[in-house]
Amino acid sequence: MDNTFTFSIRRIPFDEDYHPSDNTRATTNFANLARGENRRENLRNALRMIDDRFNAMAHWDNPLRDRYSVEIEIVSVEMSIGTSGDNKIFPLIEVLKTNIVDRPTNERIEGVVGNNFSSYVRDYDFSVLLPEHNRDKDAFSTPEDFGDLHGKLFQAFLNSDAYRKHFSKPPIICLSASSTKTYHRTDNHHPILGVEYRQNEFSPTDRYFEKMGLRVRYFMPPNSVAPFAFYYIGDLLTDYTNLELISTISTMETFQKIYRPEIYNANSVAGTCYRPNLKHSDYSLTQVVYDREERSLLAVEQGRFAEQHFIKPFKTILDAWSANYVVR
Repeated sequence: MDNTFTFSIRRIPFDEDYHPSDNTRATTNFANLARGENRRENLRNALRMIDDRFNAMAHWDNPLRDRYSVEIEIVSVEMSIGTSGDNKIFPLIEVLKTNIVDRPTNERIEGVVGNNFSSYVRDYDFSVLLPEHNRDKDAFSTPEDFGDLHGKLFQAFLNSDAYRKHFSKPPIICLSASSTKTYHRTDNHHPILGVEYRQNEFSPTDRYFEKMGLRVRYFMPPNSVAPFAFYYIGDLLTDYTNLELISTISTMETFQKIYRPEIYNANSVAGTCYRPNLKHSDYSLTQVVYDREERSLLAVEQGRFAEQHFIKPFKTILDAWSANYVVR
């Protein structure tokens, strides 16, 4: 990495006192929960759901299902462009970092970085660039270099001194399965991740994350009702401890139950051949208020923000850097 770009990291707690910063994307899951008159109740309920799910999965030596609590940090990544004294700072990425507290001993156990993934540049790619590329076209397609810049920026961050200083393992990003693809249950079963599903064709999100250097596997954890997409580097099944994996599942299943209850809080379990359906009507609501309509509208607004403050003003620098950047 040359001196053109440098990364810095800020970490703040995600708890019932959390207020989104000015640089936080308003559409991201954790920020949406922390807005409006129900913000404190929303946050308290979501955090309780995470703890309850964690203890239900980490049930060994835990007879009362109350041994652990999950602490969550919001990790904000800023990218500085230019030389010292004349640099511009852009809010590049936000992810979540889990830590596990063993209450009887008060030991804090390292969790997983990644989980929820939030990116202004991704908003630009999916909410601005992609619609413009497909305007007045009969068939949907993606530009040949779609996701190249974002993927290289992400990998440059993972290879940076800032990442190595703060985190000891690569991230796991856990997202919803695609509602445009069909998933098939396999005979492979992991004690924590659950039963594995596979599909024959990558979704646009899968291909986008592949350019970030991340592979994907789909698992439906025990007592879940639908598979999740787990994006990772290395070996998902052996590189992480059971508690690390449970921290990701409990956190992201909670968010998905709130954000996509039609899929992840459905009243029936995914079968051997499964296609997620956001129009499914047999589901339960959580006690958390979430504005999905506003989230969709703001994604375009935030994509325009990235275009105005990052993509266009630094196009020459970004193009030259991307053309010469070699992924390690």
